[in-house]
Amino acid sequence: MPDSACNADRRVLLLSADDHVAVALVALEPGDTVAIGDTILKIASRVPMGHKVAVRAIAAGEKVRKYGAPIGMATRAIAVGEHVHTHNLRSDYLPTVALRETPPGWERRP
Repeated sequence: MPDSACNADRRVLLLSADDHVAVALVALEPGDTVAIGDTILKIASRVPMGHKVAVRAIAAGEKVRKYGAPIGMATRAIAVGEHVHTHNLRSDYLPTVALRETPPGWERRP
């Protein structure tokens, strides 16, 4: 993966050269292209500001790295340029909450 020091495109931030994802510093739209080092990524799906975008292909079941450390596991294959969030990533730190389910021990409030 490219070195974050080479990240000249100010719309995304690669926190570690070992990361599978970069952070979108602005909303990115399908078809946008962003540069990370010598790599040009074509954005595949809308990525809201502050969310993650895949900088390489990630296999289903693979650990996803951010900050140079694993942050969760891909629940399905994730393509380069795709939005990475709770719809395709299970967090190692927090339960992934679906609107139709209440995690054990959590109260549903009206």
